[in-house]
Amino acid sequence: MQLKGEFVKISKGDQIMSIQVKLKDIIEEMEIQFEESRSLLNIITGEIVLVTSEDLRAAEDEKPFDHLPEWEQENRMIAMDVVENFENYIELPTIYEVNEYEIMENFCLTVSDQRKQESLLRAIKGKGAFRRFKDKIIDLELEEQWYSYRDEQFKQIAIEWCQENNVNYIE
Repeated sequence: MQLKGEFVKISKGDQIMSIQVKLKDIIEEMEIQFEESRSLLNIITGEIVLVTSEDLRAAEDEKPFDHLPEWEQENRMIAMDVVENFENYIELPTIYEVNEYEIMENFCLTVSDQRKQESLLRAIKGKGAFRRFKDKIIDLELEEQWYSYRDEQFKQIAIEWCQENNVNYIE
């Protein structure tokens, strides 16, 4: 079966995964994702892997890779396992499912000081919103509140993902 760099959620039904995954590991992986990559949980081993779209395409095309540096060969071997055993993997929430912009916007709405709230909401409009937001939370001395809020949102997304996929997790 060809994956073409996309993953389909595979329904595991009511099957309970026998592995336990650290919630912290899922959250950390969600935080480091980038557009051309996929983070996946191997439901057999409990290992979380990150594969790039490029490695997946090369694995699907069965391109030789013995000439590559060792670290790239390791990445390609992981991608090959994903392609050949895709039923053993579940994709973690993607950067689109996490939607950090929405998390920022919701945080702004939790700020009780109206002046600060309006300033934050203005900062997240248009291009460069993330940079302006970061600068603004520092200026308004809301950095600690923001990171606590953000961490809690990521944790909730990870917990919901585990529950939806019948993945046992430990905190």
